[in-house]
Amino acid sequence: MPPTPAHEPRPSDPSRPTAAARFAARTERMTASEIRALFAVASRPEVVSLAGGMPNLAALPLDTLAGQVAEMVARDGQVALQYGSAQGVPALREQITEVMAAEGIRAHADDVVVTVGSQMALDLVTRLFCDPGDVVLAEGPSYVGALGSFSAYQARVVHVAMDADGLVPAALAEALDRLAAAGQRAKFLYTVPNFHNPAGVTLAVERRAQILELCRRHGVLVVEDNPYGLLGFDGQTYPALRSMDPDNVVYLGSFSKTFASGLRVGWALARPTVREKLVLAAESATLCPPTFNQMMVSSYLSGHDWRGQVKSLREMYRDRRDAMLDALSAYLPPGCRWTHPEGGFFVWVTAPEGVDTKAMLPRAVNAQVAYVSGTAFYGGSGLGGRHMRLSYCYPTPERITEGVRRLAGVLEAELEVLRTFGSPTRSTTRSAPVRGTQTPAPDTT
Repeated sequence: MPPTPAHEPRPSDPSRPTAAARFAARTERMTASEIRALFAVASRPEVVSLAGGMPNLAALPLDTLAGQVAEMVARDGQVALQYGSAQGVPALREQITEVMAAEGIRAHADDVVVTVGSQMALDLVTRLFCDPGDVVLAEGPSYVGALGSFSAYQARVVHVAMDADGLVPAALAEALDRLAAAGQRAKFLYTVPNFHNPAGVTLAVERRAQILELCRRHGVLVVEDNPYGLLGFDGQTYPALRSMDPDNVVYLGSFSKTFASGLRVGWALARPTVREKLVLAAESATLCPPTFNQMMVSSYLSGHDWRGQVKSLREMYRDRRDAMLDALSAYLPPGCRWTHPEGGFFVWVTAPEGVDTKAMLPRAVNAQVAYVSGTAFYGGSGLGGRHMRLSYCYPTPERITEGVRRLAGVLEAELEVLRTFGSPTRSTTRSAPVRGTQTPAPDTT
């Protein structure tokens, strides 16, 4: 028979499995996050996006960077554009140890593994430690990218409550004891201790040693994800968990929040036995991270006042944080509560009882404002329905104020429906209060 023309559909063959039938079972858990689903509408110019956590690059010295890159290519182009080590450029790894020293970490460059953003490091760590069905402990709420990695490797997430001072040690102890009683042990605790994404809170210093001791006693590794640690608005830094327990903490860092997210340069710091496996896993994933990007970051760190640049970023984000908090106080209806971040990018808002922020989101987009529903930050538990994450890092203070004003109008309309009919149109997710985010703002007018 003559071949079927390319533009005509081929006759179906019942004996041939479909593409979906060939997928591994774990792909059933791979779904788009709620944040990704928002991108199309949140990027429209008429919409004030309080959803994404994109760093604001306006303060970067682009002219200076252009000159440094041109000089680097002219001098070292044949190295920068070539394959490199799976562990990363040695000079950059040495500089990374200097960056971490600001938070009390004493490390050797040999124990640093450079990755394509800290998200890759997180994915590799999960790949190394988690078999299907293994338990991962994580704050509730937790970073959506981490939840995606845990789900992709078929790990089961057990959320641990937070409050205004971060992860609650008593809640962690309860979770560990409950798992032990069931004959289970968590593979690791995943935590964002500083300026948490999405909750905006910081783990109290006095709690850090308690949490490390609990994990060590139960034989649980700690994975410390710290992309915002240098962005404290008063210039404060907190002792990294890694600095307090080098043997039982894998530390993840990134230049995405303090330099340029588009370069995708992050790292993991781990004891040698873990580091060796990380390098092998990195080789199989990417062969090597982009040498050019690493050398560009290294050139920036050596040829620019990066500490002064971080100070400028702190000031810019502090102004936006202040605009957000002022607008929340001025516009949100009574009964709303929110966290008061001391750094980072995010505020966590709790709406009055009965409001379902996921069901409300399409109405907010119609009012030309976007946020992320709290349901995105829980591992399939159906929690977070009363909560929303608001980001202040990218919009101008004026746009932040306008966005909150629009959001307040949507909330008022939702509450009017509640007062009139007793219940708004609800999504299928539960709007149960989240213990970990019962952190009222100093003034919740």
